[in-house]
Amino acid sequence: MANRERNKRSVRKARAAQRAQREAVQASAAPVAEVKAAKVAKASSAKQEKALERKSNPGFFGRIKNYFSGVRTEMHRVVWPTKPELANWSLAVICMVVFFGLMTFLVDTGIVAGLVRFTGLRG
Repeated sequence: MANRERNKRSVRKARAAQRAQREAVQASAAPVAEVKAAKVAKASSAKQEKALERKSNPGFFGRIKNYFSGVRTEMHRVVWPTKPELANWSLAVICMVVFFGLMTFLVDTGIVAGLVRFTGLRG
C-alpha cells in the first residue's frame, strides 16, 4: 500500500509540473491569444449565443449524454482495490455475515425459549 501512495504522490507532482509548464507557455502567448480571441469573439458571437442557449437547456438525449459523460468521468476517478485487498475485504464481509447470522439465531432461540417457559405454550 505504501508503494501505491508513493506512486500517487509522484503522479500528482508530475501533473503539477506539467500544469506549471503549460501556464508559463500560456502566459508568454497571452498577447497573441488575446488578439485572436477578440477576432473570434466578433465573428462568432451569434453562434456562441445559440450554442450557450442549447447547452443551458439540453433536450432529453442531451441530458442522457451529460449523465453518462459524468459517470465516465467519475469512474476514472475511482481507486479500484487490488486482488489481495478484494479477497481480504470479501472474507471479512462473509465472516461478519456468518457471525451476525449466528448471533441473531441465538437471540431468537433464547427469546422463543423464554416465551415458551413464561406462557407454557408450544409453538
